[in-house]
Amino acid sequence: MNKKLKDFSQEERNLLYWRNANGEEVAVVDDSNADSNKFKRKNFEGIVRHMKRLFLTRDTSMLSKASQEHQENVLTDELCPNCHGKGVIVTELAFMDPIITPCESCNQTRYNEKALNSKLNEKSIVDVLGMSAEEAIVFFNDIENQTTSSTEKKCASKICSVIQRMLDCGLSYMELGQPLSTLSGGERQRVKLAKHLGNKGNIYILDEPTTGLHISDTEKLLALFDRIVDKGNTMIIIEHDLDVARHADWIIDVGPDGGKNGGQIVFEGTPMQMMNNAKTITAEWMRKE
Repeated sequence: MNKKLKDFSQEERNLLYWRNANGEEVAVVDDSNADSNKFKRKNFEGIVRHMKRLFLTRDTSMLSKASQEHQENVLTDELCPNCHGKGVIVTELAFMDPIITPCESCNQTRYNEKALNSKLNEKSIVDVLGMSAEEAIVFFNDIENQTTSSTEKKCASKICSVIQRMLDCGLSYMELGQPLSTLSGGERQRVKLAKHLGNKGNIYILDEPTTGLHISDTEKLLALFDRIVDKGNTMIIIEHDLDVARHADWIIDVGPDGGKNGGQIVFEGTPMQMMNNAKTITAEWMRKE
């Protein structure tokens, strides 16, 4: 295709960006994040909502005033009324950065006293949100195996399935309640990628997903990419990591240098072809390692 992007019609751009000729959807898994000074109560993977329902089933004082149609209100009413579930107080200033101070009412736990007194297997909701994914899946597996309540089993099962996707994406160390603003770009991409695991026939675009990863975790991520591709998906990855490049089915090397001295396709082919034939900076480094 020799046509330049600026010459594409809007319809052609939409087709290129979001859907290919076979009708497959394109998922752009980037590292975009809400401004760290703007807080939202919406959680990323839906775990917290199921967790709150588990706490509701155990806390009869909360459940007694929560019929099915009013349950959503109860799930929100346990947030700290002073900071509205943010854990901090944000004071906006007209021409300066906002001042962010810890909430003294909840001590940054984000919940009111009644919610903190509600326990699930001797753990408060703050205790559970402080667990790593690796610790949490054990905790909720125990609940699923021990409880006789069908509601609790269903909630615990859904939570475990989401946490397992986090583990598959190499995020076993991440706390369930960890703010998105504290994650690296690569971590945010993998959190988003976890949401799409199990889908088929899609195209995924990732921008340097190995950022912040240890070498051993990169190997796990590559194994995850293999699983996604084996299900009939396509992955387009923008990456400088040579291990990722070696693992690819097809490489498009852009150069010859960086910045204003780059932007040209200097090689296309398989990793083996690159190592044997290419005369690019990337190929030279691949042959050295």
